Order: sequence, then structure tokens, then C-alpha cells
Amino acid sequence: MTATILILFAATYLGMALGGFPGLRIDRTGIALVAAILLLATGALDTAAAVSAIDFPTIFILLGLMILSAQYAGSGFYDWCALKVAQAAKSPARLLAVIVLVAGGLSAVLANDVVVFAMTPMLCLGLQARKLDPRPYLIGLAGAANAGSAATMIGNPQNILIGQVGHLDFWRFLAICGGPALAAMAIAYATVWLVWRGRFGMPQEGHGDAVQAVPKLDRWQLGKAVAATLVLLILFTRDIPQEHAVLLIAGVMMVSRRMASRDMLGMVDWHLLVLFGALFAINHALGLTGIPTALVNDLSAAGWLPDRLAVMLPLSLAGSNTIGNVPAVILLLAAWPSPPEGALYGLALLSTLAGNLLLPGSLANIIVAERAAAAGVKLGFVEHARCGVPMALLSMAVAAVWLWAGGWMGL
Repeated sequence: MTATILILFAATYLGMALGGFPGLRIDRTGIALVAAILLLATGALDTAAAVSAIDFPTIFILLGLMILSAQYAGSGFYDWCALKVAQAAKSPARLLAVIVLVAGGLSAVLANDVVVFAMTPMLCLGLQARKLDPRPYLIGLAGAANAGSAATMIGNPQNILIGQVGHLDFWRFLAICGGPALAAMAIAYATVWLVWRGRFGMPQEGHGDAVQAVPKLDRWQLGKAVAATLVLLILFTRDIPQEHAVLLIAGVMMVSRRMASRDMLGMVDWHLLVLFGALFAINHALGLTGIPTALVNDLSAAGWLPDRLAVMLPLSLAGSNTIGNVPAVILLLAAWPSPPEGALYGLALLSTLAGNLLLPGSLANIIVAERAAAAGVKLGFVEHARCGVPMALLSMAVAAVWLWAGGWMGL
């Protein structure tokens, strides 16, 4: 069975790196799910082992946050916010700053993938209406969303998993990771502004004739969402499991006279939840072979565990920009069962910030590009890389210095 597991494992992460297989319309989630099914069909995993491999607290937190975000979406907040931002500032510099602040701030508490999914289409329309090129602003949106999400334990999927594995405290996480995240947001702004300076106008005529009406905002539903978010943050200070707190808030959101629970559940990113579940099962199957344990022991003996910045930095860059930061973190934590607390903070910061390097580096980048394409804006790999490479390298350098100076990770 070891050969079967290794073949399916290798095929899965090759598909993660490629984003699919040539000639097939199958994405990362589909690849992982098919591999997990084949592990069951071949007997490499039984049903009980596959189910027990799934980290349900992580899944529950993701699900609960998506339902909370659906409350914001149902109130019209995301569309209203995106269009207001696009119409707000007079100069490109101020407009870019507003986008960075809003995207980074929202991503810290509502998860970056959800924020960019909701904001990208309306932001494109608003920018085109002003005859501005949406591309630099979209790069700023994705970069700031990634940077802001690094600040908290609920800012992105990989941080949620890291927090659950390490049983980390929400507020201590914020105290350690918040500073580098703010610095990364500033770097994202400065990088985009310098690279695109003088080229913020619409490159093609004919767009921007339509004036976009500001979407209607349901203030009652928005107030309910904001109150729920504040209560959730208070619950994080109490001695109750975080997944229980998030699910409790999600349950309250679903009891509504105005928003149907079916509609709220329809806004959940079930593809991401399936991806997590399938990868948990695949990595567990690899663990049964004993190979990850042997590899960790060998690396430990050689002094090459990623508990030092010299190892964590290149590993985060390589992992996030090949198989993606979420699969990379799931894989690393499956192979390295007891990382020190400082290394977990380093992994959360560096894997997230590394996702800004290239377009496939994070789910948020991919979502922005795909949603923009649906709105008629093409964000290319090279265009993103011109900003993404310096953005990622500079922000990771700042984070590394911070982690070293604070004593959380050694060189």
C-alpha cells in the first residue's frame, strides 16, 4: 500500500502546484478529493481513519466564520464598501491607501479569501467607472488582504489551523503578529504605488461610461453582523474552545426573519472545506507509512527543522508559491507534529506573507484574478509579480527581524 499512497500523494501535490492537470477541467479541490476517494477505494485508508484524520475544530471555525461573513454579505456591506471605496478618494494615492486599509482591516477579522471574493467585482466596476486601471488596485487589494490576515488567528485558513494545532491564544497571537502585518500592509501600499506610479489611468478607452449606483445597505443586518463580531472577540477572551464560540455566533446569525438560512449556507465556500478535509486524509495516509516521522527525525538530527529562520524563510517561500500556502501548512504540520510555539507564529506570518510573491501563492490572489476576469479585467502573472516579489520579500524580511528580535525564532 505504501507505493499507492506515495503515488497518490505525489499526484495530489503536483496538481496543487500546477493548479490542475492539462486537458482536464479539475481544480485543486477536485484533485485532492479524487485522491482521497482513491485512498479509500484501494484500502490504503478505511472510513474511520479518514474521518479521524480531519481536524474538525479547524473546519468548524472556517464554517462559522463563513456564515458570519455571509451575514455581512447579505446586508450588502461588501458591495457597498467596495463601491464606496472606489468612489471615495480623489487622487490615486489616497484611493490605493483606502483600499489597502479596508482590505487589510476586514481580512484580520473576516478571513482574507472571503473579503476579496466579495469586494473584487464591485471594486472593478467602480474603478472602471472612474476611468482608472483596476489592476494596481487589485494587486493592492490582494496584497493588503494577505498582509492584514496575518495579524490574527482567524485571518486566513492556514492561521486557523496553526492556532488549533498549537492551542494558541487569540490575543497573544495578535500581539506578536499584528506589528509585522501592519508593516506588510504599508509595504504593499508603497510597492504598488512605486511600481505603478503615473500609470493608474484606464489603458483602454470605452470603459467607465456607466455611473455605478451605490448598493442599498441594510443597516439592521449590518448592525447584527458587527455586534456578533464584537461578541465573538469577547468570547475569545473566555475559557471556552474557539470552535464552540464561532459556531455559537454562526448559529445565532442563522436565526433570522430577513435572511434565509439556505441563502447564508449558499455563501459558504464549501470547496475550501472539502479541500481541507481531503488534504487531512491524504496527509494522514502518508503518515501511516512512517516516512514523515523518519524524515523529521533525520532533519532534527541534522539541525534542519524549520524552527529557525534560516530554514523557515526559504521553506515558506517555496511551499507557498508551489503547492500554495494552505496545502503547504497542512503538509508541514502533518509531518511535524510538535512544533514550538515560536515556530508556529513564524509559520503563520511567513507562509501568509510569502503568498504575495506570485499570483498562485495564495487563494486570495487566485480569487482576485478570477473574480476580476469575470468583471472584464485581466490581471496577469507578470503584472502581479512586478509588485508581488518585492512586496513579499520586504515584508518577510521585516517579519523575520521582528521574530528574531522578540526571541520567538532564532537565526
